Amino acid sequence: MSDPVAMHMSDGLLNAPTSLLFVAVAVAGVGVALAKARGDLDDRTAPMAGLVAAFVFATQMLNFPVLPGVSGHLLGGALAAILVGPWVGALCVTIVLVVQSLFFADGGVTALGANVTNMALIGTAVGYLTAVALRGLATRSKGGLAAVAFISALVNTVLASFGFVLEYAIGGQGGVGFGTVAAAVLGVHVLIGIGEGLITAVTVTAVAAARPDLVHLLRGVPQKLELRA
Repeated sequence: MSDPVAMHMSDGLLNAPTSLLFVAVAVAGVGVALAKARGDLDDRTAPMAGLVAAFVFATQMLNFPVLPGVSGHLLGGALAAILVGPWVGALCVTIVLVVQSLFFADGGVTALGANVTNMALIGTAVGYLTAVALRGLATRSKGGLAAVAFISALVNTVLASFGFVLEYAIGGQGGVGFGTVAAAVLGVHVLIGIGEGLITAVTVTAVAAARPDLVHLLRGVPQKLELRA
């Protein structure tokens, strides 16, 4: 499957008014994240944010098979939010998307606002809110943390793809019917979300096993939780 199901939207998939609309949404959202992130960054968390951005960038460049002829890659919203919080996480994913668009032609420049809205804003917010809602499970055991990371990443992926469907409904010009696009995008991203969930669960539990104090979701949790087993 080709362009209509790609999370990284290319140039020309949305009309100009819709592209401009989501540039405005992205600028506003990233502006809020930038202001809020100042409270989360310090000498300990700033290097972690850099590592998260680098990891998301690297894993977004690697595709994994989903169906014959269809591949997916990590979006990273839930992963970033769980490790460094929603505000810093949104900035990490935004930086990755901007670099990929401008230097690697991965996602169109005119679609950058929509891509940031979907993956950096919707994906991160949904992933974080899901993880917070399940935080009680995450703090019980390593398996609980892995399950929460997996579910948050799966939900993040599917709802981020729904953002794409909404944008296409507003101003899509890909020459493919809305129903076809919606069914293809949402269906494929359920499968991509499973891969995203597995990568997120493994990464989050690995970081928590070494340095639970660096996992934003676990802040304030008594360190009697055994994550090394």
